[in-house]
Amino acid sequence: MASPKISAVTEYLSVGGNRHPAAADWDSQTGILAFGADNNVALWDPADKYHNGVYAILTGHTDKVNAVKFYTPPSSASSGSHHFLLTGSVDRTIRVWRYHKQQANHSNSNSTSTSTSTSTTRPLFQHVETLQGHESSINCIAVARGSELFVSGAADGTVRMWRLDTGKGLSCNGHENDFLTVQGQLVQTITLKPKFFPLALALRTLCVEKKEPKENGKGNATCAPPMVLAVGGTRNTIQIFVMQGYEGGEFELKASLAGHEAWVTSLAFTDMNGEQSQTSSQSQLQSQSQDIFLASASQDKYIRLWRVHAGDDRVPVRRNANGEAEVILEANVEQTLSNKVHEFEASGSKYSVTFEALLFGHEDWIYTVAWSPDLAHSKLLSVSADNSLVIWEPDPVSGVWYSVSRMGEISVQKGSTTATGSTGGFWIGLWSPCGDTVVSLSRTGSWRMWRFEETSDLWVQDVAVTGHVRSVNGIAWEPTTGGYLLSTGSDQTTRLHARWRHGSNSDAQQQVSWHEFARPQIHGYDLNCIASLGPWRFVSGADEKLLRVFNETKAIANLLENLTGFTGGPKPADMSEAANIPVLGLSNKAAKDDDDDYDDDEQQDEDRDEQSTSPPQSQLHLQSSSALNLPHPPLEDHLSKYTLWPEHEKLYGHGYEISALATSHDGTLIATACKASSLDHAVIRLYDAASSSWREIRPPLTAHSLTITCLRFSADDMFLVSVGRDRQWAVSRRVEEGGEGEGQSGPVFKLLCANPKGHSRMILSASWAPMVEGAGAGKRIFATAGRDKTVKLWVQGQDQDQESFTCKATMTLSSPVTAVDFLPVVVGQGWFFLAVGLDTGRLSIHAFAVDGLGKIGEGWALPASECPSKSVTQLAWRPVGSGDGVMDDKRGYELAVASEDSSVRVLRIDGLSL
Repeated sequence: MASPKISAVTEYLSVGGNRHPAAADWDSQTGILAFGADNNVALWDPADKYHNGVYAILTGHTDKVNAVKFYTPPSSASSGSHHFLLTGSVDRTIRVWRYHKQQANHSNSNSTSTSTSTSTTRPLFQHVETLQGHESSINCIAVARGSELFVSGAADGTVRMWRLDTGKGLSCNGHENDFLTVQGQLVQTITLKPKFFPLALALRTLCVEKKEPKENGKGNATCAPPMVLAVGGTRNTIQIFVMQGYEGGEFELKASLAGHEAWVTSLAFTDMNGEQSQTSSQSQLQSQSQDIFLASASQDKYIRLWRVHAGDDRVPVRRNANGEAEVILEANVEQTLSNKVHEFEASGSKYSVTFEALLFGHEDWIYTVAWSPDLAHSKLLSVSADNSLVIWEPDPVSGVWYSVSRMGEISVQKGSTTATGSTGGFWIGLWSPCGDTVVSLSRTGSWRMWRFEETSDLWVQDVAVTGHVRSVNGIAWEPTTGGYLLSTGSDQTTRLHARWRHGSNSDAQQQVSWHEFARPQIHGYDLNCIASLGPWRFVSGADEKLLRVFNETKAIANLLENLTGFTGGPKPADMSEAANIPVLGLSNKAAKDDDDDYDDDEQQDEDRDEQSTSPPQSQLHLQSSSALNLPHPPLEDHLSKYTLWPEHEKLYGHGYEISALATSHDGTLIATACKASSLDHAVIRLYDAASSSWREIRPPLTAHSLTITCLRFSADDMFLVSVGRDRQWAVSRRVEEGGEGEGQSGPVFKLLCANPKGHSRMILSASWAPMVEGAGAGKRIFATAGRDKTVKLWVQGQDQDQESFTCKATMTLSSPVTAVDFLPVVVGQGWFFLAVGLDTGRLSIHAFAVDGLGKIGEGWALPASECPSKSVTQLAWRPVGSGDGVMDDKRGYELAVASEDSSVRVLRIDGLSL
């Protein structure tokens, strides 16, 4: 066999952000936003005009990433040659990534292109060092511009100071090469007393008057400006540490700022222009241009501003006739304010810290505060659990701080506050390097982005990235042409992903990018599996005993048709306009076109209470239709409110959580299984999806003794294969129509054969090969994959031996195999291609010849950069048929990948033509 040149291009990468205030940073040099995504670090260019979203993921951490920070040592600040990304994780390590440019594999090509794609050069980062020392989860990292040092805080109650030593590597001939050697050095460990967990750090250099270097008490000459470190966490005070400006200096506790009434969640230093920071009562000051301001946010719902003043003079306060400090306070906030002056000395200069202002306006915990990078305008950004993002400015005359812009949601999640144990709201807020864009991360792991339009003087929301925040457990293509991709996971959501065709109407200039277009299901249980029943319907299974069937709405169908070009054929006549969840309900309700559609008086009585607290049906129609009449993919606000699908049916019968699900290719049958530890529950239940009754076709199929992990129908729906934890596979065959019992209908399946020793350990996945034409017509082939690190190919016997399947080939891989899927067509002169996913996240493609199934073909491992970092949960090739966006051996085939690392990927596999 001639070796093809197989290549993989990531067309789509969807992943949600970690809900931690320090888990993202926006780089001022490259414009890249890096954020923690489970145990990975995702890279996103918010300024990308093609809206490609996440273009790369950095893998290496073994647990959730809590802290992300870009860092440039002063030695390379101008050139950017030594530009780093620092990431801290629950795995107790800090990983150092070095910046470099590489040709990214993200495609911007339109669907009319052949095998070529337009790639762009994007910043990537290479792992160069791992710093160890913390004994518990790392919560935060802080860097200071112009300093060789950075600090980290962890749940072990310590703050550690680090230095990165960088240098050129040497090639074999003794000359310097381009590889940068990086070695991390622990400089100091600060044990916080009284002990508390640091949640927020802020670090910066202090301004000093120019003086001749002099000997300090330790015999060292001052050679650098002193530094100040603010530490906040699981106490209501902020500790101020100062490091003298001599070599070998260490941080020492100088002050403890009191005022907050709860944990401190975020800290941020900034410089401020003296004219902007002066109030009318401060006009007599000669200069405050060297003052530093510290913003602190807390769970007490307040933001406090602190002034770090350099010099012997103190910031004057307004005094009354008796010479006493005059403070005008409201009675309910008087106890939170303090005018105490904290003084300290560093490198021969005197400093003082005083309380400056109290900002209130949020109604729940404040997670993040950040100063605008635009130093010409003093602006502070804050995000809160109350679902709001606020921009604050001081009044140029009075100096009083007030909110100039408020963005986000208002009362969207009823009762969803931290007081009720909710983890809602916005967790992260960041400014763009230019200060004209802000982003926030919401509780769903999705990003929101606002750009400031000078013409309208408004902040306008723009398309951002979304994704799952926990393991993605199931994926399913729309079965006719693969017009969209469904994914479901442990974050209790089902999401619909599709291509957005935008730009010029000309096919040659049209751009294509993938986005989340709907969130059909928001559940209260972790979702385990999903399968499509046609262009307008799907069924899902969760950690509950029943399955739920959902129908698409007209609003979503129109949105997909307008923005993706997917039509799916004639729309059903009974398609509802929209869906909503009643306030006290759990099921998505269809919005009827007219209230007279309720023919059942009893149903009217049952729904009356729910309708009394829900919007009128006509109002809901109008809201959904108008909200989704968009020129771009839905924003997070739309996804969470207007893109639900109404629940059509519930399927009962199982006694435990649903574990496996499959639908026939014609959409008329549903096969399901649940978690089981006995024969009674380890059964396969079939449901007739073609009838209006949705009744179970009895009797259920029995063969297994433990949980069934995977179910798959053959291409012609005549066979059903099941595999499970009991290490066996079973094949059932369709034999007749009509099940047992009165009124039963639908096809009946009978057990054909089973192999109780199919693998030596549990079997996790199975897939049928496409039907073979010509001499091998009628030959049935399926593959199984197991925890024993093998993939086995089973071929049906011929003539008199058609009721048995024999193992014709066995592949041994490096790790347990968790997912397999056959390309649904035979390629070239009779070749099967099988995609294989491992427990480690690695992916590979393997070839088998139709006329030589006993011989294993060549295998191609996909690059690690295109693979998940955790176990692959499911693989699914896009359907190959007629219609828009269909793949073939010249234009490549698309493979969807779901993983436990919370990512959904669509890879274009080129070079399968043999």
